[in-house]
Amino acid sequence: MTPLSPLPSIVIEPIVRTALLEDLGRSGDLTSDAVVPRECTATLVLKARQPGVVAGLDLVAFAFLLVDPAIDMHIRRPDGSDIAAGETIARVCGPARGLLAAERTALNFLCRLSGIATATAAIVEAVRGHKARIVCTRKTTPGLRALEKYAVRVGGGSNHRFGLDDAVLIKDNHIAIAGDIRTAIGRARAAVGHMVKIEVEIDTLEQLDIALASKVDAVLLDNMSVEDLARAVAMVGGRVITEASGRVTPKTAPAIAATGVDLISVGWLTHSAPILDIGLDMPAGGNICTHLN
Repeated sequence: MTPLSPLPSIVIEPIVRTALLEDLGRSGDLTSDAVVPRECTATLVLKARQPGVVAGLDLVAFAFLLVDPAIDMHIRRPDGSDIAAGETIARVCGPARGLLAAERTALNFLCRLSGIATATAAIVEAVRGHKARIVCTRKTTPGLRALEKYAVRVGGGSNHRFGLDDAVLIKDNHIAIAGDIRTAIGRARAAVGHMVKIEVEIDTLEQLDIALASKVDAVLLDNMSVEDLARAVAMVGGRVITEASGRVTPKTAPAIAATGVDLISVGWLTHSAPILDIGLDMPAGGNICTHLN
C-alpha cells in the first residue's frame, strides 16, 4: 500500500516541533545529558514488535533532525509497507544524546500513525471485492487531524471531509433545530455555492424519500440494519452517493459492503485504533557507545 500523497514539510515541522517542546521543556533531556557523554554516538534500529502497516516515518525523521541535525536515518521499510514482527523498519545513527532525546516523540508519532494504518488496512481487506471504500471522520485528535487522515490513506482508506468548511453535512441536530429535514436541506441549498456538496444524515427510509426529492449529493445512512441499508441502496438507485456508518468492525464490514453502499465511514480508526508496537532498540551485536574523533 502507498499513500495518495506524502504530507508536506510545512505541515509536519510545526507539529513535531510542538511535541518536542512539550517533552524537552525548559531544560532538555536531564537524564541523557547527565548519563551520556557529549561525544558519545550510537546506532539504533526502529523494530516492529508486532505485524502491521508502517506510517509516519517522515515525522520520525523530523523529530531526530530537529533535536540534532547530525543524526542520520536510513529507511528500510517506507510508509505503506506491510511489516512482520521483529522486522527492522529504519536505522538511526548519530549523537547518542540526540537519539535518546527524540526517541519518545518519534515513537509516539510512528506507533500512533502505524496503528491507524494497520486498523484501516484490516477493514479495507475485509471489504475487498465490494465497491465500498473505507473512509475516516472528523473524530480525530485535536491538532493531529492531517496526520491521522494521512495514516488512513496509507492503510488504503480514503478521507471524508477535513473540516466543517469542506462541505455541508446536515446531521440529526441540524434537522432538529431547523424543524425538519426538508427545511434544513432547502436552507443549505440556498446558502452555499454551486461547488459545495450537500450530504444529509438519514435515520429512516421515510427521511431518505424526502432527501432524494430535495436533490442532495450524498446520504449518510446512520446506524441502519443491513436489511434497511440494502433497501436504502435500492431506493437510491445510484442517483446519489450512499455512505453507511455505525458499529463498523472488520467482522461487520463485509455484510455492510455487500448492501452496495459506496462508502463506509469508521470513526474509531482515528479516535480509538490501538497503536502498533514499535521500539527503538540497540541492534544485535551493536556497540553501546562509540566516540566522535
